[in-house]
Amino acid sequence: MKRFWLFFFALLLLLCIGGCAKETDPWNAPPALPGYGEPQSVPTSAASCFAIWRYENGDSLIRTDDGASYLITENDSAAPENVTVIPRRPQTVYMAASAVMCFWDAMDCLDEIRFSSLEADAWTVDGAREAMEAGAILYAGKYREPDYELLLSGGCDLSIQSTMSEHVPKVKEKLEELGIPVFVDRSSYESSPLARCEWVRVYAEIAGCPERGDALFAEQKATFDSLRDAEPSGKTAVFFYVTASGSFVTRKSGDYISKMIELAGGENVFAFEGEDNALSSVTLSPEEFVLAAKDADIILYNGTISGILYTLDELEALNPLLSDFRAVKSGDVWCTEANLYQNIMKTGEILSDFHAIFADTGEPLTYLHKLDGGSS
Repeated sequence: MKRFWLFFFALLLLLCIGGCAKETDPWNAPPALPGYGEPQSVPTSAASCFAIWRYENGDSLIRTDDGASYLITENDSAAPENVTVIPRRPQTVYMAASAVMCFWDAMDCLDEIRFSSLEADAWTVDGAREAMEAGAILYAGKYREPDYELLLSGGCDLSIQSTMSEHVPKVKEKLEELGIPVFVDRSSYESSPLARCEWVRVYAEIAGCPERGDALFAEQKATFDSLRDAEPSGKTAVFFYVTASGSFVTRKSGDYISKMIELAGGENVFAFEGEDNALSSVTLSPEEFVLAAKDADIILYNGTISGILYTLDELEALNPLLSDFRAVKSGDVWCTEANLYQNIMKTGEILSDFHAIFADTGEPLTYLHKLDGGSS
């Protein structure tokens, strides 16, 4: 018995020490920077995956929820080994995170983007596509196979990567070895669509225009606030696409599209639990999908992934079982436009489109269109 109590108190002490350590050094506390003094915290409104601090000398510090720290400076400042130094107002950015380009476009800072991991025709951000067609932005290889020689000869001073880069850690290591700092975007890990929008403030901090970032986020927040008290429509919906092999891919309940359906007054018929990240989709067999979704009031087809549909005939051709769906019979089937995913800074407008469908307001839509005709 004595041995038991000794073990119990030892375990309790370890838990207390662990808890205290976590409390005193959370990810959203700034690391100590010698000679920098105490920074001033920049409050966030919706986001929970980044934190920003500003120092008296004009430098800023950004930390993300994975514990990464970035010092934003106009000087050749020295920093501890665990802090990445990023130039404020970078001039030759290699954009390897497709969801981030819209932030720089909205800030009117595309002239700071020099390299892209996507070809021109893969961009649905008009400004980015046009800049590549004009030669202002150059293709520098995919995120997993960048053209290091081009980046180095072009004076690349920052690479913005998505979390997909974590699957190819050698790329990040090589870029840093060449003297190119890497910032990893984690906006997809936010718990709400509005929180994703707030990441414009991160990039505005880097670009040296924080007031512009605040204003852009405020615009999106105003749209969300205007729909906050919207009455539930009582209508159920399913958001999906069909793969080339015939499987059905839908979204988890934590996914930002699922949350936008709820915010717009609808109810997603699927309630798979899961974090809002790159793995927020669920693949189902036709039988599994039909069993759960056939009585949904509204179909929202994801044309961004598998191709845009324009008619009910095209939808039914994907799988004959879809002909018996309630939404197909009523003609309440909608398809997303190709520009849905690369336009986080249009999330408020996309939410308004969803609301117009569920509330049946008859307002013109930008990011969705209704499927025509059909044999049913």
